[in-house]
Amino acid sequence: MKGLLLKDWYMMKTYCRAYLFLAVVFLVISFFSDENLFFVFYPCILCGMIPVNLLGYDERSRWCLYSETMPYTRKQIVSGKYLIGLMTQGATILVSGIVQAIRLQMRGSFRFGDYLAMMLLLLILSMISSSITLPFMFKKGVEKGRIAYSVMIGVVCAMSILFANLFAKRFGEQVLAASLLPVLPTICLIGIALYALSWYLSVVFYQKREL
Repeated sequence: MKGLLLKDWYMMKTYCRAYLFLAVVFLVISFFSDENLFFVFYPCILCGMIPVNLLGYDERSRWCLYSETMPYTRKQIVSGKYLIGLMTQGATILVSGIVQAIRLQMRGSFRFGDYLAMMLLLLILSMISSSITLPFMFKKGVEKGRIAYSVMIGVVCAMSILFANLFAKRFGEQVLAASLLPVLPTICLIGIALYALSWYLSVVFYQKREL
């Protein structure tokens, strides 16, 4: 498993630099933006898609066939993608949280309830972005899974805009509706359960797939 994670890490450094660069750009924009929370959410959505793109590179390079000759099970290959996804998403959420906490403190508008709500929304969006797509791609392959990929991009972007609009005014002066905040932890648990279910389905689909 360590070897698979290292392979994906090297591939991410080589092929996904643009994603990391865009994530940094959006984080910088979000630091100076007061009104558009899409800039806060998008880096997590973007980094949540890194496992999907790594799987695409695997198929193009015929790694999926080559890995059959190596001492890795298909379950380990699937798990490697989900673990690298958790690492990138966790790192992005952590950095985003620090950036936004500094921004709010500098503006003197830090409210723990609003901040906690934003962090939970970031977690949900980052997990959904890969949870929906990966099972389709492990079952049908990357090319046939492109439809699910396109649909997912639209759904997640729409959700990010919806979540941004849940705040009435500028973030930092916005107060999340009191009735919504208690529901967010439940939604967050649903997002985690969805990620776990996606992981399980991907393992089952990939084990049955003919390469």
